Amino acid sequence: MARLTTIGFDADDTLWHNETFFRLTQDHFAGLLANHVDRDHLDKRLLAAERRNLGHYGYGIKGFTLSMIETAIEVTDGRVPARVIAEIMAAGREMLAHPIDLLPHARATVEALAPDFRLVLITKGDLMDQERKLAQSGLGEMFDAVEIVSEKTPEVYARTFARYGTGATQALMVGNSMKSDVLPALAAGSWGVYVPHGVIWSLEHADAPSGVERYHALTDLGELPDLIATLG
Repeated sequence: MARLTTIGFDADDTLWHNETFFRLTQDHFAGLLANHVDRDHLDKRLLAAERRNLGHYGYGIKGFTLSMIETAIEVTDGRVPARVIAEIMAAGREMLAHPIDLLPHARATVEALAPDFRLVLITKGDLMDQERKLAQSGLGEMFDAVEIVSEKTPEVYARTFARYGTGATQALMVGNSMKSDVLPALAAGSWGVYVPHGVIWSLEHADAPSGVERYHALTDLGELPDLIATLG
């Protein structure tokens, strides 16, 4: 078995809380439009807008805010009050200014692995926002490299682990998204480690692989050092 030299970490909802703030903002959004549309229909229209706009705006708070504005215009047939648009924009700015809240075991796990492995943060989202969150997290100095990408694909993992490590077959990727963190890393030849988070975005759902030797699922990030110790 190839010796493990490099560990890739997802950021949002792996190292720090993220999706919870999106859900709280979506609840506020629904309240603003409660007199115009029922919640279930609004959620479906917003999700459709997010899916439709990923290719234009990418991942992150700014794209989410624009999708909320677009949805508000659509569900009110263009009659959404200007004050509602202003409140949606204010909610987006509040999300961008929200302090970072590390998840349990995040700091201890990164600190434990940093001396012996090359650590690479691989995340999707807005460049400025992800850089802000990493700086505020206090974890930045422990990473050897940071890659902020538009999508996480097998090609992205292969290229990233070749650039900053010793290749995908000697790398491990850990994250809370089966679709983005685990499955494409496995396809690139790496280990893929799934650490569930209580809240996950609908567009990140995927089934776990079956019978894949390099796939592992943990209860929380604190179990990662012990797992890695068994990989050799």
